[in-house]
Amino acid sequence: MPRSQDIKDFIREHQALFWYSPEDKCETVSDELLVETILNYGDMSAVVKLFRLMGIKKVAKIYFSSINRSERSKNNYHELTSNYFTLLFNRYAH
Repeated sequence: MPRSQDIKDFIREHQALFWYSPEDKCETVSDELLVETILNYGDMSAVVKLFRLMGIKKVAKIYFSSINRSERSKNNYHELTSNYFTLLFNRYAH
C-alpha cells in the first residue's frame, strides 16, 4: 500500500528522529518503526498528529502487535512509554 503524502510530510517534519536512515530513504520506514519512533521519542504534538494521520486504532494495533511479538520487541519501547501507551490504548482504542 503506497504511503500517503501526509505521512511522508510528517516523517520529513520529524526527520531528526530518524537520524539513522539516509535522508532520501527515511520516508520508506515501516509503519511499525514509524510508530515506535514517534511514541518513544516524539513530543506530544507529534503523537497527536500521528493519531490524526493514521488513526488511534491503527497505531494501537501496530503497537500491540509489536510488543506482543517477542520479549526483545518489548524492550524497543521505554518502560514508561510502554506503560503509558498500553493504558491509553486500552482505554481509548478498543
